Amino acid sequence: MNADLGLDSPRVAATLNQLHRRAKGDRWILLRASPAALGAMLTGRSIFKAAEPYSKNAYIPVDPDQGRMLYITARAIRAKTIVEFGTSFGISTIYLAAAARANNGRVIGSEREPTKVKAARENVADAGLQQFVDIREGDAMKTLREIDAPIDFLLLDGWKDLYVPMIDMLAPKLSSGAVVLADNIFTFKKTLRPYVHRMQDRSNGFASVTLPLGHGMEYSVKL
Repeated sequence: MNADLGLDSPRVAATLNQLHRRAKGDRWILLRASPAALGAMLTGRSIFKAAEPYSKNAYIPVDPDQGRMLYITARAIRAKTIVEFGTSFGISTIYLAAAARANNGRVIGSEREPTKVKAARENVADAGLQQFVDIREGDAMKTLREIDAPIDFLLLDGWKDLYVPMIDMLAPKLSSGAVVLADNIFTFKKTLRPYVHRMQDRSNGFASVTLPLGHGMEYSVKL
């Protein structure tokens, strides 16, 4: 394989290395957010809404092993249309876009925070992949609703309480054999239990397994 079309491309590798280094600062942001999240949990409010003011500056990325999994999977199934819920600063987007470039495809991402949208677009451009990426600003339930079928690959890595509504909206547009990867299955086990049950129930049209990768990834294939 031509290294210029993979993760070994100098611009891709340099950008990812830099972003993963920056993302290490998340530990301090999440530490500051923990009292608000705990308070929300104790009072029955959404921990995601409570943590939102802090998450605006957090990368909350996939780790390098997860990123390589995204790339390898998208390449293996020759995904043409790749959709991402939760672009953040664009780390996962770059892994997916490297595969999209090799597949002559595209990545459609969604991010509601304007400063993250701007930064993600700049980071994708730094990696030399901007022509393969469309990052849409706003509520993903709206920005991703009008995507034309078929979708070959879907990454769910946004607000966890939206995984089920998101898959309900996009499942009819998934191609046969499409892969859905959902992050943070172990971190938010209670919140994501309905999603895992839905995907692992074959009557819903998927074969699915939870992988011990990162903080848990649900790997699902549309039947």
